[in-house]
Amino acid sequence: MKVVKFGGSSVASATQYKKVASILAADPERKAVIVSAPGKRHAEDTKTTDLLIRLADSVGERDFNEEAFQAVLKRYRDIIEELELDSSLMTEVEGHLHEVISMYRQSKDRLLDGLKASGEDLNAKVMTAYLQSLGRKATYISPKKAGMIVTDEPGNAQILPEAYPEIAKLRDIEGLLVIPGFFGYSYEGNIVTFPRGGSDITGSIIAAGLDATEYENFTDVDSIYCVSPKMVDKPRELKELTYREMRELAYSGFSVFHDEALQPVVHKKIPVCVKNTNRPEARGTRIVASRELDGRPVIGIASDEGFCSINMTKYLMNRELGFGRRLLAILEDEGVSYEHTPSGIDNMSVIVRSHQLYNGQEARVLNRIREELQVDELYVERDLAMIMVVGEGMNQTIGIASKATQALAQAGANIKMINQGSSEVSMMFGVNVEDVERAVQSLYHIYFPAEVGQEV
Repeated sequence: MKVVKFGGSSVASATQYKKVASILAADPERKAVIVSAPGKRHAEDTKTTDLLIRLADSVGERDFNEEAFQAVLKRYRDIIEELELDSSLMTEVEGHLHEVISMYRQSKDRLLDGLKASGEDLNAKVMTAYLQSLGRKATYISPKKAGMIVTDEPGNAQILPEAYPEIAKLRDIEGLLVIPGFFGYSYEGNIVTFPRGGSDITGSIIAAGLDATEYENFTDVDSIYCVSPKMVDKPRELKELTYREMRELAYSGFSVFHDEALQPVVHKKIPVCVKNTNRPEARGTRIVASRELDGRPVIGIASDEGFCSINMTKYLMNRELGFGRRLLAILEDEGVSYEHTPSGIDNMSVIVRSHQLYNGQEARVLNRIREELQVDELYVERDLAMIMVVGEGMNQTIGIASKATQALAQAGANIKMINQGSSEVSMMFGVNVEDVERAVQSLYHIYFPAEVGQEV
């Protein structure tokens, strides 16, 4: 039994709906279908989720922006009319949006979650109607009925352990199950959305709960590439990588699959296959618990921007008991999570996402470090990018780090930080943002020489 998730681009229009139906019909093992909200139909288009956010922002105590409301309705009307579905579906769409606005009008956070979730919820209902019109036995399953029990923090839902036995009961329902992605219900009865990549997370949770044999994630690319095609022309395609490799690459900017979405399937060791809705015959990329190493130590290179480094120096820091603990306690008190903490005997740096230091947060953190830790020197370095070199075979290969530093030197990229985890599945390099593209290209050509467009 397979769980299949279709991303926004895969359900953006009636044309894409027809491709989805064909994919589902091609494999009887595809049992549960997770859908996103309609995505972009072309480069200049707007995602339905963004239209819903715009609508949420316009809601006041008594009214809302009618133009924003109609823009959302039009996305669904275009699909429903082109598929020649019953016009009563539009009445349901409109009524649902009015109901959510009325229910959550007094709470901006709850309203935003409710309207964002509507994108997936309404799309699942339309998809169910379309599959039924083709003669398929298909049932819309709301996240509440599916047992998607989550925590009650708006925009940051976390699945609760007791959800999985409820999800397992879905196996007894005949035919296709169409489930909206991106959200669940709290014990308080609230709609709560997952963070980034929410529909991927739903798909993974449902796959784990149903003990699926495979979780297929359909998107708009043939496979996962070893480096972003935006930086390297025709990069190598990956036919297989491990959960750990995908986790490292997704953390560092790979947008095909969100890193949090892997957690549920990792525990059950359920394979994930990333495929293309527009070319379902393409093999795609499998993400598995372990793979045969083929002599290629590096499987991928990823990069992400938006970091800064809080750097401090204090003489005899290494002899001061509790320095690191007190430093991290300051960050915890101020609600700042850290990414990395490279250090020397008298110095320490904390790498954080820049967006966390806003509304006076940076000044408060720095003042507390000065006053409570009595450091000799303290400053913030901005506009940093992190580059990750990833591969399960790196710990068995000599010279991987020297190749990386050679490539970065050839690119003229000054290394601000080097970090390698104990598992030796990845190496991380901090560079200035303006150097990141040249650096990634140089690393790619040194690890994947003259083998453009081939598979790993």
